Amino acid sequence: MLSEAPKGLVFNIQKFSLHDGPGIRTIVFLKGCPLACIWCSNPEGQSRAPELIHRCDRCIGTDECDRCVAACTGQAIRKDGHGGVVVDRDRCDGCGDCAEVCPSQALELSGQWLSVDEVLRIVDEDDAFYARSGGGLTLSGGEPLSQGAFALALLRAARSRGVDTAIETSGLCKWKTMREAASLADQIIFDLKCIDGAKHERATGVSNAKILENFRKLREEFPEVEVVVRTPIIPGINDSAEDIGAIAAFIEEAGGASAYEVLPYHGFGEPKYEKLGKHYRLSHLEPPSAERMHELNEIATRFRPAF
Repeated sequence: MLSEAPKGLVFNIQKFSLHDGPGIRTIVFLKGCPLACIWCSNPEGQSRAPELIHRCDRCIGTDECDRCVAACTGQAIRKDGHGGVVVDRDRCDGCGDCAEVCPSQALELSGQWLSVDEVLRIVDEDDAFYARSGGGLTLSGGEPLSQGAFALALLRAARSRGVDTAIETSGLCKWKTMREAASLADQIIFDLKCIDGAKHERATGVSNAKILENFRKLREEFPEVEVVVRTPIIPGINDSAEDIGAIAAFIEEAGGASAYEVLPYHGFGEPKYEKLGKHYRLSHLEPPSAERMHELNEIATRFRPAF
């Protein structure tokens, strides 16, 4: 019998992950995020609606095929006059008709509505690996808790099957949702970008007041839950000793964490922006040096609670 839980908008399910929770894990990426981080490596996870991905290099050309143009009733796809096509993002409604007829997968719809049972059917395929490695299911995004009802239903169902559960969150969600998620998760991976409110808003488009409030409440009400804090180190934004010291001090003051990890910026997500018709603002940015990361990790370690 299919679950009556609401369907969730999923843009990727990644198997055999080793970096987002203990053991071998399956990561379910839920679409939609209230933040707009300028370094975001999953821009396809920001919108709360299905989006068209356009891979120009895969297109076989309108001299050979124009099925997508014919399939688009909204006239969002047109020939560019050079053998390719152009997607009018303002006209595109994300129906996916063009992607269904594209023979080379140059067009693909990012975001699929799935039920809890449909997702768990995929997750369960690797239960033997979870048992041997201590792994399980991790919800990521986007911001998974922005799809609160679905995320909670998925966590609850996974728990009922004995699957280890983890959540990767920005912390920006209703406290009611965070509280229930904390009661259903074996681990929470909590992103803290920076403490300075003005700097946070410039870099992510939103205030961090609710994020910090939720972290405090999480540590106060759920001190037994394993919480790993992560900070992506973005040169010129939060890569100073003061930035990392402030985050580490906040963690300690708020009740601590089982670990505080600083992760170097990378530009691996940049190619995705062009495929979504978006501009990547940090194309000039180089990753922080190994020396710089060592210095910042030393600061993080200095403040890291020993438990």
